[in-house]
Amino acid sequence: MALTHKLLNGTYILRKCLEPSVASLSIRFADYCSSSLQKPVATPGKASSQRNTEGGLQGHHQREVALDITSPEEKPEVSFDKAIKDEIKDHFRRLKDDIVNHWIGPEGRPLQEVLLEQAKVVWQFRGKEDLDKWTVTSDKTIGGRSEVFLKMGKNNQSALLYGTLSSVAPQDGESGRSGYCAMISRIPRGPFERKRSYDWSQFNTLYLRVRGDGRPWMVNIREDTDIIQRKNQMHSYFMFTRGGPYWQEVKIPFSKFFFSNQGRIRDAQYQLLLDKISSIGFTLADKVDGPFFLEIDFIGVFTDPAHTEEFAYENSPVLNPRLFK
Repeated sequence: MALTHKLLNGTYILRKCLEPSVASLSIRFADYCSSSLQKPVATPGKASSQRNTEGGLQGHHQREVALDITSPEEKPEVSFDKAIKDEIKDHFRRLKDDIVNHWIGPEGRPLQEVLLEQAKVVWQFRGKEDLDKWTVTSDKTIGGRSEVFLKMGKNNQSALLYGTLSSVAPQDGESGRSGYCAMISRIPRGPFERKRSYDWSQFNTLYLRVRGDGRPWMVNIREDTDIIQRKNQMHSYFMFTRGGPYWQEVKIPFSKFFFSNQGRIRDAQYQLLLDKISSIGFTLADKVDGPFFLEIDFIGVFTDPAHTEEFAYENSPVLNPRLFK
């Protein structure tokens, strides 16, 4: 009983002691809230210093804005001298790389590695930089209506050549025929825009992986034998696409390519010079109006040991006397 009386008495005393502290805390919290909601009144000295600080910050901000804004009359300076110097430096750097690679071997690789090579991918399409190595053209250059476009295929794993072929002749009073589309590789350039050529002398077959719509195409190979490129002379052969969703591998021996000039097959045939290849192209001119497409995975060359033919076309002293001197 005495223990219970002591516990109750202690609880009463503790409650009496806590009541003033709780009250004081609530009063302080109310004072803090009221002071935070009231607008602070600054002293004259402090107010002037605060105004000076705000004015300085605003002035600094205005200066930064003034620096960021460019007057429409002002134009960025273009230094042609600097651009020319940078271009010359780049060409000399490329010339230095060519000289170093020449001492190492063909294309900067050891000679033994090049001689043992049996296959080589020359062009493949994995990005926009690969498309930049090609150009497309059609009969629109002479007033025709054919259209051709080149873009990356699905998943950036191929090149898609597509468009519309039209054999309607231009109404210019001069052209009587029309209807062609072509895709041509750009001529490789070295330092100071010197023309380069591909050396395929150790290979005997052209190798392509394509997918088409069943149309026949003409594969054209140009040589670089003179200082001025002979645009009208080339070696050509046919490529027949099967159509459908499946890829096909096309193998064309270089001995099958025939010589033509200005689009006409010549009686005198000349063998393709494989160490002076300038460019390759694909031409569609089957006189069938309508849409078309050709998808290309890669273009390469390889050595077929089963192919021993050197040249598929005959010559005679009458047709080609230079070969029989």
